[in-house]
Amino acid sequence: MAQPEANEVLAFWFGDALEGPDRSQARQQTWFTTDPEFDRTIAERFGRLPDAALQGDLDKWAISARSSLALVLVLDQFPRNIYRNSPQAFAYDGAALKRAAVVVDQGVDQQLHPVEATFLYLPFEHSEDLAVQQRSIALFQQLAQRPGVYGKITQEALAYARKHRDIITRFGRFPHRNAILGRPSSRAEQDFLAQGGDTFGVTQPLT
Repeated sequence: MAQPEANEVLAFWFGDALEGPDRSQARQQTWFTTDPEFDRTIAERFGRLPDAALQGDLDKWAISARSSLALVLVLDQFPRNIYRNSPQAFAYDGAALKRAAVVVDQGVDQQLHPVEATFLYLPFEHSEDLAVQQRSIALFQQLAQRPGVYGKITQEALAYARKHRDIITRFGRFPHRNAILGRPSSRAEQDFLAQGGDTFGVTQPLT
């Protein structure tokens, strides 16, 4: 059975990004840079969905790879826009990972377009658990080996996955989240951030 709202999420998020690598590259400016208007649009159109998903109200979406992907987007990506630079931005990560893991464990992630699969795997990349990070690397490596015209994009995605894994290997968590989550930073973490360590778009407090 089709899930119209899931389809709406997918259409909004991907736009024309699945129509060719050039369009996918262009869309990354929307996905991975801070745009208050884009954040506001997501909040206005889809702001109720993360909590609805968390409460199980969107479980009916988990009937296919693509509608399950929409559920993952709602839990993993949308909170990062709606609640940017607040603790709630990360509050749905555990649920997103569980949803993504089900799709991967079923093997139906192979049905997804390479760009879609990238977003299915991001909850693994966002985890602060090293074992999950290692699985992230395996998934992105597999994706990068797919034949086709999206090789540059999937190789870039693998490189970012490695950056995330390396930070977790070094610190056991993401230092750029510490201030937002009220966690004290170690001297090594402070130095990492002060020296330009990756923050992945999360605003850091002025010091």
